[in-house]
Amino acid sequence: MRRLPATLRMLSAAAMLAGCTCKATTPPPESPAPDASPQAERNPGNELQPVSAFSKIADPKERSVSLFVEAGRVITHPRCTNCHPPDDRPRQGMDQHAHIPAVSGGSDGHGAPGLPCTACHQSTNTTTVGATLPSIPGNPKWALAPVKMAWLGRSLGQICEQIKDPSRNGGKSLAALQHHMAEDVLVAWGWTPGPGLEPVPGTQKAFGELIQAWMDTGAHCPKP
Repeated sequence: MRRLPATLRMLSAAAMLAGCTCKATTPPPESPAPDASPQAERNPGNELQPVSAFSKIADPKERSVSLFVEAGRVITHPRCTNCHPPDDRPRQGMDQHAHIPAVSGGSDGHGAPGLPCTACHQSTNTTTVGATLPSIPGNPKWALAPVKMAWLGRSLGQICEQIKDPSRNGGKSLAALQHHMAEDVLVAWGWTPGPGLEPVPGTQKAFGELIQAWMDTGAHCPKP
């Protein structure tokens, strides 16, 4: 059995000493979802439509927008937007409540001095014991997106315009953006979030293909 990170053990011990049941401050676990570690075993009802499903849309702009709307099922999923907040505080769960305990991304997205993200978030997902917190997310590149890259609370059209803007997407060209979406290991975490956490729809491969097809048809955005 894997040991919990030291910071989480201390937090758990403090709660036990205080006699806290955590029912008032700790949100319930998400609705049960299958562990999505093997993509081949994913829920078939949660798949992305393939690029070929949009081939009958004759107008390239309309097809481009439709492709991005389908890709937007991933982009606007809480697994993604929870790490793109507008206030430097990550969110948790499908209800997107503020991170418990209260933390911030700090100057570089890796946590504030004295409380780095790695205090609890390791390089892989950590399975825990108990019903309240079935697992702790983990990834080698775990970090909070800069505030200028905030997605939470924005429409899909606004996010679309934002991710095309190098001043608001980390300086990426469209080609670099597609590579990030289709290949980056931190993006890939959304499909393998660990026990108790709902994964984003489809697979990263299908998502990357939608993003590429969106770009090939002009990278048009839905209305804000």
